[in-house]
Parts: sequence; structure tokens; C-alpha cells
Amino acid sequence: MRIPTLWRRLGLTIAVGSAFTACGKGNPEATKPEADHSAAHAEHQAAESKLPLSKAEQAQVDAIAADLHKHIAILASDEFEGRAPATKGEELTVTYLAEQFKALGLMPGAIDAAGKPSWFQQVPIVEMDIEASPLKFSGNGFEQQLQPIEDMVTFTQRQTAASALDNSELVFVGYGIVAPENNWNDYAGLDMKGKTAVILVNDPGYATKDKALFNGNAMTYYGRWSYKFEEAARQGADGAIIIHETGAAGYPWEVVSGSWSGAQVSLEAENKNADRVAVEAWMTNQAANKLFSAAGLDLQKEMDAAKTLGFKPKALGVTASVQLKNTLQKSNSRNVVAKLPGTKHPDEVVIYTAHWDHLGVNKNAEGEDRIFNGAVDNATGTAGLLAMAAEAVKLDRPERSLLFVAVTAEESGLLGSKYYAEKPVAPLEKTVAGINFDAMNVLGPARDITVIGYGSSELEQLLEVSAKGQGRYLAPEEHPERGYFYRSDHFSLAKKGVPMLYFDSGTDNFEHGREWAQAKGNEYVSQHYHKPGDEYDPSWNLKGSAMDLQLGLKLGLQLANSRDWPNWYQGNEFRAIRDASAESRQ
Repeated sequence: MRIPTLWRRLGLTIAVGSAFTACGKGNPEATKPEADHSAAHAEHQAAESKLPLSKAEQAQVDAIAADLHKHIAILASDEFEGRAPATKGEELTVTYLAEQFKALGLMPGAIDAAGKPSWFQQVPIVEMDIEASPLKFSGNGFEQQLQPIEDMVTFTQRQTAASALDNSELVFVGYGIVAPENNWNDYAGLDMKGKTAVILVNDPGYATKDKALFNGNAMTYYGRWSYKFEEAARQGADGAIIIHETGAAGYPWEVVSGSWSGAQVSLEAENKNADRVAVEAWMTNQAANKLFSAAGLDLQKEMDAAKTLGFKPKALGVTASVQLKNTLQKSNSRNVVAKLPGTKHPDEVVIYTAHWDHLGVNKNAEGEDRIFNGAVDNATGTAGLLAMAAEAVKLDRPERSLLFVAVTAEESGLLGSKYYAEKPVAPLEKTVAGINFDAMNVLGPARDITVIGYGSSELEQLLEVSAKGQGRYLAPEEHPERGYFYRSDHFSLAKKGVPMLYFDSGTDNFEHGREWAQAKGNEYVSQHYHKPGDEYDPSWNLKGSAMDLQLGLKLGLQLANSRDWPNWYQGNEFRAIRDASAESRQ
């Protein structure tokens, strides 16, 4: 679950459990009265007249903004029922997107089962409703039962009817990181077969605030919970349990317990994810303190030891047992893929991504309105793909291809982009770079541009040059320790080595200033984010989003008309993956 980039910079966090609190809008079938927005429009025009744009650039911004209004109004309408995967809302959405791309003259970018060009990439999904027993720790006369939700959450990626830990030996592995570029290996010399890893969230850089260690206070992928579970599986562990800390995780326990309770969704795997650990879990810091005390250890002292080079894992002398029963339900969703073929190097692509899905209809929501329209999140980004494509076809075709990919199931864990990254329609080693758009600015132009994951790749240098042409400047995110770079669809491709850029308008609003923008951000999070109140408003000033999209298009075309291959900066965790395929780009 994610907070849109503009609002995240305000340092706001909301609990997943409150995400379905309805904001009543009356009869969902009622038609809103037309409002007079002429005064607001005049104010917008006055402010925008001060922007350092040429007439041609301003005309393009106006055209993009008009397209955004048109498409968002449709995609976020009640007719589209909140665009949940595998629903009527999906059918309407993917059909609309394909029709719009086709009308613009783009080509289908995917291949169907018969080997023919298609607008759709099929994404097989499995929903698992997991019933878990308490998690039991025992050993040396000690016994502790952790209760679901209150003390822990347990789940599994294995797509089987049951999964379990049976007296699996617990081993504290510190941060559970293997990072050769940082000369770091928490599993060195350890055989994890038949054992369960107990792991700290985040990474040693965050813990020490040492800029020379990993990425200092900014979270690296090694600090993400998903990496912890993946690495434990690579080490042959039976299970993995992460110790929650609010600061290190970037969110309170309520977010964890809300996100990992109830049905879980994942991509259908041919091997049923047999290569993953049997049980993945989180436990509260309080539960971990009891466990370590029973093992004769002080948790804080062990945490201090774990952030030093040369840390040695410790067996706790305690075992873990838990049983999971799974009810599986399979379905299919679709990514929409459109291509503008390049004239000289069509096999080399610049990719644009945005997720089309939202939360659909929640019949249990309070109030009369139960449609989660997802106008900001992410009809804005989806509409942005269409708007950029409309501008791209007005220009000479680029030498490299442009690929527009509207992905599914972001709200369920980046599943659509993850599937694309596993089965790309264009080879990833020939994918030049990509830009992701998610929950865009509806407050008008801003002077600042926030780059999520600032300091990651050479793409930032190109963006900075173009931004100056708009009279704007780049700003790093305010909370790099929270790892927001790893929470949207660009990450699925970054993880495979493709240089990806994720940016959005900041809060230094041209017209109203920073305090006003921050107040509007507070309002969005409290009243609209992941609620029925996230609806399209025709009074939105979408010129700011249009300027962001203009930058994205300009940067993409610059790369598409060059022989450049941007890369991650040295020391970035994805650099080695990209470098491994360098020969294919000679």
C-alpha cells in the first residue's frame, strides 16, 4: 500500500485498516451539478503566464492537460467501478486504453498465445486466503505463543493447500543481507537448511547514519522486507521472521498487520513458488524482546552488533512452529501494451509505465458510496500515458521505439509490472530506460520536482537539464529511509537492472505556495486516499501534471534519438545487474 508521491513528502502515514473508511458523496448514481470554474481558471492563467515556457511548450502543456481531464473523467467514473482487476471495471478499462492507443496510430506491443500482436499481456493471478495458527516459540523450558494480528502476521508465497514450520531452529541473522559490492554477508558460513531466519528491517546504513555504509540514511533494496524474504529463500531457510520497528520500516505495526491479514494476491507460478520459504512472518518488537530474553540475549545489543561489518549470526536455542491453511483462487488480469516503433533501432525501447488498477467496489464500506474511483491513484498516471502518446505521434518518429505499458494489480503488490519484468515484450537488456507515473499532481504547476530514490541513476542528470528549461529544480525526497523507491511499478524493472526514473511535482506551488500545497496534501490523505472520495474534480489544475509529463516525454525522446545507454550510479545495488548484460548493447 502506498501514499501518492506528492502527499508522501509531507511525512504522512496512514494505517491500512482505515483505508476503506467511506467519505460519503451521496447517491453514487446521482449526477453532480455543473460548477462555474471561470474565476479559478482566470487565476490559473495569471499564474501560468509567469512560467518560463515558449509558446510551443505552453501549447503542448495545455494539450496534455486537456487530454488528462478527458481521460481521467472517464477512467475514474462510477461506470468503471474502481477498476479492480478481474472485474467489469477491468474490462472497461483495458478496452478503453487499447481503443485510445489504436486511435492514435500506435501498434499493439504484446504477443498473444497464438503468437500474434496484441494490446494485452495476460497476467495470471492467484488469491490465497490464509488461515494461520498462533506462532509458537519453544526451547530450554521457554514457551511463547504469538497471536495473529496482535503479535505477529504469518503468510506464505507457496501456492499450496498448506504450509508449516515444525520445530524449526531460530537463527538471528542481523539484517539478513548478502551485498558483495558492500563486502557484506550476514549468512557467511551458515547452513540455513531446516532453520528459520530472524531478521531486522532496513539496513546498516540506516542504523548507523554512516553515508559510507550502503546508502547512509536512505534505504537500499537490501533494507526492504521483500528482499529479506527472498534472500532467506536463496539461503535455503525454512522460514523467515522480520522484527518490526516503526522507524526502520517506515510505517507502524498497524500497517503491517492490516496489509498481511486477509486474502493475499500473487502471480501464479509454474513451480507454485516452491523455492520460497515455507512461512514468511513479521513480529512486533515487543514479541522479539521476549524471545531474545528467553535466549539469554539483549535485543538492543544484538541490533548494535548487527550493524557492524563482520557480524556473526547467532542460534537462539529456540524453535518455531506454525501451521497455515490456504484456500486458492485463480484469475487472470491484463497489462495493456502499446508501441510506437522506432525507425532505426526498433528493438531498443524506452518504456513508460503507470498502473491502471485501483480498489474497485467494497460492498462492506460505510456510507452509500462504495466505489473506490481512484482518480488521483492512478487514473492520473494512466491518462498520462495516453496524453504522452498523443503528443509523441505528432512528432517525427524516434529512432528507438517507445513502449507505453499500463500495468495491472499495483495495489496488490506490483504484480502487473512484476509479470512484465519476468516476461518482457522487449528484451530488458535492450530496454534503454523507463519512467513511471503514479498518483500525479492535481494542484497546478510546482517549482520543485521530487525524485524518488534520488541519487540512483544518470537519468537524474538528464531530467535536471530539462527541468531548468521549465524554471524548475530537482529536490530529493524528504524521507529516503522509508524506501518509497521500492513501492511502485518502476521498481519491478529496476530490480532487473533497467535504469528507471520516478518523479513527481513537489509542494513549491507556483500559484499558491508551499503551505497551501501541504494543506491540500493533508486533506487528500485524510479524506480521499484509498477511499471513495478519490474522485475526479473538473476544477483540478492539471497543468502541473502536464509539465511533468512534458518532461518525461522530452527525456524519453532524447534517449530514443540517441545511442546513449544511461546506467545506475556506481555503488547502486542494481548496477551490477545492468553491467552483466553490457555486451548486448555494444
